[in-house]
Amino acid sequence: MTPHRNGSTGVSEFLLNCFVRSPSWQLWLSLPLSILFLVAMGANGVLLITIWLEASLHQPMYYLLSLLSLLDIVLCLTVIPKVLIIFWFDLKSISFDACFLQMYIINCFYAMESCTFMVMAYDRYVAICHPLRYPSIITERFVAKAAAFILARNGIVTVTLPILSSRLNYCGRNVIENCICANLSVSKLSCDDVTINRILQFAGGWTLLGSDLILIFLSYGLILRAVLRLKAEGAMAKALSTCGSHFILILFFSTVLLVFVLTHMMKKKVSPDVPVLLNVLHNVIPAALNPIVYGVRTQEIKQGIQRLLKKGW
Repeated sequence: MTPHRNGSTGVSEFLLNCFVRSPSWQLWLSLPLSILFLVAMGANGVLLITIWLEASLHQPMYYLLSLLSLLDIVLCLTVIPKVLIIFWFDLKSISFDACFLQMYIINCFYAMESCTFMVMAYDRYVAICHPLRYPSIITERFVAKAAAFILARNGIVTVTLPILSSRLNYCGRNVIENCICANLSVSKLSCDDVTINRILQFAGGWTLLGSDLILIFLSYGLILRAVLRLKAEGAMAKALSTCGSHFILILFFSTVLLVFVLTHMMKKKVSPDVPVLLNVLHNVIPAALNPIVYGVRTQEIKQGIQRLLKKGW
């Protein structure tokens, strides 16, 4: 133990103890987790390069896809390499500052990704429900303002939680029963009252993610209503195919978070390793699926990738 910055006795580092009740999970999870990590990094990297190099893709919708890919890459790099190092080399230690930096990035980028999904849902709503006005509404200026809003809202609101957690008095206990520095896992090591910390976690999460989810459902509800009125042959099928896959992916993103919250609330009935597993997978599965669902299934991006491959050869 070393003196903490505020002068009280605390810890200088934490130990991330993954899967306390089921240590064998580390062995069978390491290979699929590595594959998912490589797929996520590769697919998002290809998507970013394609949008950057292809002039025909320099449009607002593809800028939003680029933002989503950047968020996925940062989340993956923040979490998965450290988890794999723990699995392979049993290097569990993480410094005090690095732990709370990781906590901030995870909370902030989750909220940014949710907000980006909301802006993309609005983009699809305008494209389908007001196609003639789409070029005048969804402009590069709109994307710049949306990106600034996403960064400012979530960057400012989520900074409070890691700051409060870092100011708690950790009286020597430094073993986190998780693979990442999640707020609930870290704060319970403190010997201070963490009621305010937990209330902020709950209120902030439901305010940010909940409001985004309501607006996403509203957008896709209006899209569905407009699609059902389409008379042109094949128009309904095309719209449902595009928006349906997007909505399913957003629903998956939200459902995993909901299951994670519920398992924490019912921790006496569910193994403590289950929310840890969900925490890890939620940082890599959406990142691997997003570029496939949003990017490769988009005809223009598929053609752009093919053109780049031909140039490469």
